[in-house]
Amino acid sequence: MAEGFFTVEHTALENFARQLLEGAGVARQRAALVASNLIFGNLRGVDSHGMQLLPYYVEQLSSGLIDGAQDGAVLREGGATMLYNASNGLGAVTSAICCDHAIRLANEHGVAFVVARDANHFGAAAYWGRRISAEGLIGFAFCNASPIVPPFQAKEPRLGTNPICMSVPGAPETSWLLDMATTTVAANRIFKAYHNKQAEIPPGWAMDKEGRPTTSTNEAFHGLIMPLGGYKGTGLAVMVEILCAILGGGAMSTEVGGLRVKDRPMGVSHSFLAIDPARFVGAAEFAGRMDKLTDYLHSAAPGSGFDEVLIAGEPEARFEKQRRESGVPLGPGEWQRLIDWAAKFGVAPPAYT
Repeated sequence: MAEGFFTVEHTALENFARQLLEGAGVARQRAALVASNLIFGNLRGVDSHGMQLLPYYVEQLSSGLIDGAQDGAVLREGGATMLYNASNGLGAVTSAICCDHAIRLANEHGVAFVVARDANHFGAAAYWGRRISAEGLIGFAFCNASPIVPPFQAKEPRLGTNPICMSVPGAPETSWLLDMATTTVAANRIFKAYHNKQAEIPPGWAMDKEGRPTTSTNEAFHGLIMPLGGYKGTGLAVMVEILCAILGGGAMSTEVGGLRVKDRPMGVSHSFLAIDPARFVGAAEFAGRMDKLTDYLHSAAPGSGFDEVLIAGEPEARFEKQRRESGVPLGPGEWQRLIDWAAKFGVAPPAYT
């Protein structure tokens, strides 16, 4: 075991996740999809959206706050657009359905926009952007989230971390893949630090309850997440809220629940946009121009303290290569929470080093 961490081979960890979800009553195929979504986060170094989320999913499934058997249904389809009712199903399950609809509609119309309401946490947005881009389309994924972020100049939460993702077709190791919260960091990075009893977080991540910047993990956990770039982050978060909740007729702002809210379903909204580059400059020329742009970016001289210039998605691709070989590290707090659920369901934990 690496100091303070439990390192597990990624396929064993994914199988463990699937078994825990099955223990919570989720059918095998659905459980496998959710497990794949979570391991994707861990493999790419986005541990905030990996296995540390699973205990929350299992708890909400066990308490009935998530309907693990629900697929949802199409509410309205017209031209290149669709409104979908996720019906409180598992976020990964309904997101897969919506992405597949977006792919179908984009292949027919050249572009597609699908909005889902009454949904649940869908893991890393990059998983869904890539699901679309794997079909030769430019894929976007957006989601509104639990209200834990104050608008710029406020000290009361009104917005979520509201992620934005864009994924371009190409080899997974080298293609451009942006996945970012509209806060300085994803909230789950702070929650992960709290559960692993990490005393401090970097400056600029969070504020205390009074809106004062803090590096205390405890104050941050019970406080507020910092908007990205002040008013600019707030503007982006509101944009996502509009494209998801307002457009889809779902819960917005303080109406949204959360993984840590135990008295009502989460009720978030997701949006998925797919664009066919073949309808514009053509697929081959688009790929060539993306390569050229990437070369331009890579050719920039590195700044002080850096050895190279990377594009969005490259750091995560490197993490994935490394962790496929060496395993996924889990902090002691998140490992113990997983072990506790495993004991409840009679699931044998995987081996670790």
